This record gives sequence, structure tokens and C-alpha cells, in this order.
Amino acid sequence: ETPGGTILWYGHRAIESITLDRGAMHLKDELMPRYAGLVYNGFWWTPERKMLQAAIDASQDSVSGDVKLKLYKGGVRTIGRSSPNSLYSKKLVGFDEAGGYNQADAEGFIKLNALRLRILAERDKKRGKNE
Repeated sequence: ETPGGTILWYGHRAIESITLDRGAMHLKDELMPRYAGLVYNGFWWTPERKMLQAAIDASQDSVSGDVKLKLYKGGVRTIGRSSPNSLYSKKLVGFDEAGGYNQADAEGFIKLNALRLRILAERDKKRGKNE
């Protein structure tokens, strides 16, 4: 219904993907349906809409840049994006020594995230429920 709005939204998301960190992006995605519901139902002047607006405004502080989109047969594709506020770093994306990522760093993260699964498995083993 709004092809122009869809194109603008797609381009904005492309810039957000390089200027927002994962946690901020996920939180914003969680807040947007609530925000849309408030606006749709006419609650523009409510305290909760104003609180959400402040959070959304804060999330957009570093979101700026250039996006190149390709439009073809009703589809939109990002073919380029850049921002002076980009979080992307060529130095950090490689797994070599100069990349800044040491695979040994992941060991603690993996153990910590697997802790709950290990505890569940031990409990289930005691109860005779091995699946």
C-alpha cells in the first residue's frame, strides 16, 4: 500500500544494521509493536508513548549514512551502505591474529551459556529421563 514508505523503511534498516549494536536493535524491535499499537489506538499524548518515544529517539542518535538500494519487480535489495558512525571494522571481522578476535575468548562464553543445559541434563539424568 505504501511502496515509498517501504523503500524508506528498508533503507533506514540497512543503516541501523551497521550503526546500532545487536542489543539496541533487538530492544528497538521489541518496542516498536507496542509503540505502533499506542499510535494506532489514538494514545499519542500518553506518558507511555512519550517514554517509548524517548527510547526510540535515543536509539537513533548515531543512525545516519548513505544507502544504495536496488528496486526490481516489487523487491528491494541493499547494494551498498556507509556511515561515519558504522560499528563495522575490517580489523575485527577476520579470525587471523591481526583481527582482534581470539577463538579462545569464546570458551568461557560457551561454558557459561551451556551451564543451564548441563544443569538440566544432570537433573533429567537423576530422574531417569535421558532423551
